[in-house]
Amino acid sequence: MFKKLKDIKPRVLIVDDELRISEFIGEYLTEKGYEAFIADNGEDALDFVKRARPHITLLDVRMASMDGIEVLKRVKEIDPNVGVIMITALQDEELGRQALKLGAADFITKPVDFEYLDTTLLLKLSAMLE
Repeated sequence: MFKKLKDIKPRVLIVDDELRISEFIGEYLTEKGYEAFIADNGEDALDFVKRARPHITLLDVRMASMDGIEVLKRVKEIDPNVGVIMITALQDEELGRQALKLGAADFITKPVDFEYLDTTLLLKLSAMLE
C-alpha cells in the first residue's frame, strides 16, 4: 500500500551543538506539521537514528566531539534510506561535494533559508515515498 506525504507525519532529527539553532528550526518544523527531534552531538544522533529511524536528518557540519561528515557516514551505514541534509555556517564547496558524494541529499548554509528548507524537505520526502 502506498503512503501519501499528507498521510504521514515526517520525523526530522536536527543535529547541532548550538541548542538555540536546533530549537529554532525544531519549532519551525513542528509548526509545519513535522515531528521534530533534537540531538546536540553525533553520538546522540546515531543512537536516535538506530532507535527511531527519522525520515530526514538535518546535520550540522561542524560539531565538537564528532563532525557532521563522520556522523553522515555512520548514519548511512545504519540506514541508507535516511535523508541527510547538511547545514553549515561556512561556504565550503569542497565540503559540500564531499557530503553529497557520501549520500547527503543537500547542503545548505546558515542562516537557514526556511523557504529553501521547505522545498528541500518536500522533495526528499516525496522521493522517499515513491
